[in-house]
Amino acid sequence: MAFFITDRCIGCAVCTKVCPVGAISGLRNKAHQVIEQLCFDCGACGRICPHGAVLDAERNRVRRIRLRKKWPKPVIVREKCISCKICIDACPTACFDLDYTQDTDGTIGYPILARPRKCIACGFCETECPVDAIQMVKPGM
Repeated sequence: MAFFITDRCIGCAVCTKVCPVGAISGLRNKAHQVIEQLCFDCGACGRICPHGAVLDAERNRVRRIRLRKKWPKPVIVREKCISCKICIDACPTACFDLDYTQDTDGTIGYPILARPRKCIACGFCETECPVDAIQMVKPGM
């Protein structure tokens, strides 16, 4: 079930800019809507909404985190990582790259958060990791 935009929406369109799949429609200064068929429940729209107009799939208001730099970011525990690259495939914003170590002849790469500003804190990388090598951590923790 998709996220939902309530009547608190004033049409500022901030959510449309952060949505990685274009699942939000609406005219400027008019209430916006989530296109259920496109929404994959990343929650970025709610974290950025200045009016608290976004509800999650269970109809709970999504808490705004005003500054994107304060959104949780994935931290990779390299000792646990098996270099399967599932996190890279799961990321909707392509914010990961592979870091090849010198001792592997370029055959084994470990994921690194190469573009942290692109990360929308969806947590898909953490959820999909088969060995729990990724944790979403709030900056400063």
